[in-house]
Amino acid sequence: MKTGIATVCISGDLDEKLVAIAEAGFEGVEIFENDFVSFDGAPRDIGRRIRDVGLDCIVFQPFRDFEGLPEPARSKAFSRAERKFDVMQELGTDLILICSNTSDQALGGINRAADDLAELGERAAARGLRIGFEALAWGRHVNDHRDAWEVVRRADHPNLGLILDTFHTLSRGIPVDSIRSIPADKIFLVQVADAPLIDMELLSWSRHLRNFPGQGELPLEAFMDALVATGYDG
Repeated sequence: MKTGIATVCISGDLDEKLVAIAEAGFEGVEIFENDFVSFDGAPRDIGRRIRDVGLDCIVFQPFRDFEGLPEPARSKAFSRAERKFDVMQELGTDLILICSNTSDQALGGINRAADDLAELGERAAARGLRIGFEALAWGRHVNDHRDAWEVVRRADHPNLGLILDTFHTLSRGIPVDSIRSIPADKIFLVQVADAPLIDMELLSWSRHLRNFPGQGELPLEAFMDALVATGYDG
């Protein structure tokens, strides 16, 4: 397996974060968009700096509110995605994290979401890129990794896979054994975070009270046992 960490997890400016991540022994970095936007330089400069400190850019994240939109918002979402693809190629990563839609405009339906992601997968493939779809715990229609996996399964595109996050699964009490049946090659990325067990609104809990693995009370071992059973080694 390859170890990585998202820039949002630590303090400092982007360059300080990259140096710290490399010195801590991680192999890769997830570039969080807020850090990218606040950086005084072009995407290619960030990509060069990532490589200079000996890291790989694992993923660019997050791309929000994409799937299940009515027109004209749907067409605009595809245009936004193409611009994100431009950034990815300059950063030097082939993977983007798309989190499930939270917009009031979003329409439900597994097939609708699958059709949108299959089309985006085709656009990504034309540029040698991949898409990872993640169920946000507070997603409007998709807030369970089982539904996210069904979207990915129905879309059936080689450049589209699932992204799993321990917080989004465990905060909702979703049975982790459901992970065991997911093909390993369709899991594109796994994010591991802990949290104290507190009864509060999911978005605030996630944004303000996440911990590093082992510092909280989420049942991470059960999650990881289920993940290992798939054969995932990414």
